[in-house]
Amino acid sequence: DNLRPVEQPKVEVKKFVPFSTLEIVLEIPVVGEIKLPDYKKTSAKRKPIKVAANEINQVLENLRTRSADKKKVDRAAKKDDEAVIDFKGTDTKGEAVKGADGKDYPLVIGSKTFIPGFEENIEGMKVGEEKSFDVTFPKDYGAKALQSKKVNFKVKLNKLNEIVKPKIDDKFASTIGPFESLDQLKADIKKQLQAEADQKVERDYESELVNEISDKTKVKIPEVLINEQVEAVKQELRQNVVQRGMTYDEYIASSGMSEEEYAKKEIVPEAERRVKAGLVLSEIADKEGIVVTDKELETRLEQLKSQYKDEKMQAELDKNENKREIAARLRTEKTINFLKK
Repeated sequence: DNLRPVEQPKVEVKKFVPFSTLEIVLEIPVVGEIKLPDYKKTSAKRKPIKVAANEINQVLENLRTRSADKKKVDRAAKKDDEAVIDFKGTDTKGEAVKGADGKDYPLVIGSKTFIPGFEENIEGMKVGEEKSFDVTFPKDYGAKALQSKKVNFKVKLNKLNEIVKPKIDDKFASTIGPFESLDQLKADIKKQLQAEADQKVERDYESELVNEISDKTKVKIPEVLINEQVEAVKQELRQNVVQRGMTYDEYIASSGMSEEEYAKKEIVPEAERRVKAGLVLSEIADKEGIVVTDKELETRLEQLKSQYKDEKMQAELDKNENKREIAARLRTEKTINFLKK
């Protein structure tokens, strides 16, 4: 039988007679039969994205903002100024609200980076002035624990900078790069935005393609595989939230769910989806005889080594377990490319 074991077997000796008889029972979880649909016929389609003029203008405005000069001023704060502030938020009980505080935070008034009502209260303040005001978080705010919550902010204006932005013209374009005119800069921005959009279209198409085939596939997945993937998803989530300046516990709390509820609703379904998709792609690769050659693996390893100059990282790439992982990824890529064709 073509069994697919997923961990080491449990061994039980049933009968043992020295030099004569040995009866053992091996118990091991395996992947059940994988019943694939007709994976060469799918309804998945690429959904092209066309770069709009306002997207190009937004990039130009961002470049303009980054190129702006800051001039320290001593007057009342107004829209488009950079206000360097200390702030602290407390709830109706006077207790500190997590994530609602900062020191020497540079806030551009009118940028709409803070909750509605906050930036408007900074307008008119002068350097050294302190102010207290209430703001109610939006009902659709990202952190569920703060949705529709009334918070009192105490703010001190430490410094005020007037932002002097350059005029967007041919001269401005020449300071950004090797461009002789504004039209050339715009054309380059459009080209880069379109390349990013095309990459997203391809990623979305691949995801839709694999998910459609996976949804139509029947297979019994051992619990051990799902549990392993659950831990991988959790670890990935921990790394992502740290980059956002939050702890894992704070992120779970912001969802308004307990860790157990969040895992059941978000993490476990994602783990199941990933495991099933992996099994489906592996089964298709087996049926179609898709393999990774030594030359293909060596080429990918060389590409990775050229990206990572650190000697320890390069040594890691030469380890057999990592080579197997890279080969598995390559096989997945080749299988998806086969399906796309």
